[in-house]
Amino acid sequence: MNFQPWAPYLGVAEIILAITLTVLVLMQTKGADLGGFMGGGGGDTGGSFRTRRGVEQTMHRVTIYISVVFFIVTILSFLAWGQAS
Repeated sequence: MNFQPWAPYLGVAEIILAITLTVLVLMQTKGADLGGFMGGGGGDTGGSFRTRRGVEQTMHRVTIYISVVFFIVTILSFLAWGQAS
C-alpha cells in the first residue's frame, strides 16, 4: 500500500497527538510535587495504587487511547516517509 501521499498529514497528526498526549499526562500528575513528577516517591503517593473515579478515570482511558493512536500513526509515518525516498 502506498502511504507516500499521506506523509505530510501523518506528520501533522503526529505532532497534534504528541502535544495532546503530553498535556493529558501532565494533567494527571495533579497533587504530586516535583519529586513525584520526576518518578520519585513524592507527596501522598506512597507507592500505592488508588482507584480512579469520574473524570480521572475518563482522562486515564483517553490517555491510553491517544497513546495507542499515536503509536499507530508513528508506524504509518515511518512507512510513508520510507516510501518517499
